[in-house]
Amino acid sequence: MSTVQMQTPMAVLDVGGSSMRQARVSINPDGSPRIEGMMSLGVPGSADAAVAQVLEMAADIAVDAAALGVVVPGIVDEDAGVGIWSENIGWKNVPFAELLAQRVDCPVAFGHDVRAWGLAEATLGSARGRDNVAVVPVGTGIAAALIIDGSPLRARGVAGEIGHLRVGGDQPCACGGIGCLEASASATAIVKSYNAEAQATVRGAVEVAQALLDGDPIAARVWWRAVDYLADGLAAVSAVLAPQTFVIGGGLAGAGEELLFEPLRVRLAERVKYGEVPEVVPATFAGTGGLVGAALLAQRRFAEEQFEF
Repeated sequence: MSTVQMQTPMAVLDVGGSSMRQARVSINPDGSPRIEGMMSLGVPGSADAAVAQVLEMAADIAVDAAALGVVVPGIVDEDAGVGIWSENIGWKNVPFAELLAQRVDCPVAFGHDVRAWGLAEATLGSARGRDNVAVVPVGTGIAAALIIDGSPLRARGVAGEIGHLRVGGDQPCACGGIGCLEASASATAIVKSYNAEAQATVRGAVEVAQALLDGDPIAARVWWRAVDYLADGLAAVSAVLAPQTFVIGGGLAGAGEELLFEPLRVRLAERVKYGEVPEVVPATFAGTGGLVGAALLAQRRFAEEQFEF
């Protein structure tokens, strides 16, 4: 992809489990993204309302745009342009690509939010130059963008749902399982566990991290248990796919080296006894990976349309 082409801003919408963000994104000559006009809204409480908001925001940001990139969570079939299922939002089998094409007058690229983030990290960020990588956002949920032998692994849109690995514990998961990685080690899980054990009302994992630093024994127990579970999940991925690198992003990555990355490296090394221990690094696009990846998808779709006859 040419740098000159990517200096043209792309309209993008990144839908997450708890918020939707729209922006215009272009790539500077030095490879850094330029994100302009970013606006965020919460996700409505019903699936139908969430879909309607996606379409409304996309139509708004796509006015006079060269192309539109929209990425959504859950199980996504990029080839069919369908959001098959989002457990956190609740929609099922939504033909997003078709609905978006009916609402906007520019080329539309539709994809999965985490795989888009993986594309951003592989193209411009922490996974650049690596052929075997797992990009793992840890926030409301946990999933992975898997790049194996230089190619993204999609498997009908289901690959990378590592949040539903069974790692232990008795926490119920939105998928219907018990003890899933997402239910035990996500930022949401940390908050739920702390509030239940401490009879508190903290709203974010960062508050639990601060409580840990302040000497709260309940916060320490909850936090380190979650890091243990996260290491268990990454070790399972390592045994099956042998990535060179885990790129960790999402809200939990904000805990930094002392509370997350270095303890996670130590725990992963304790668990990986066969083969090379993967490195664990922070994401370059800790809060903007979906937006940057959506822009790259939009640019690709724009370039394809220029050669369609």
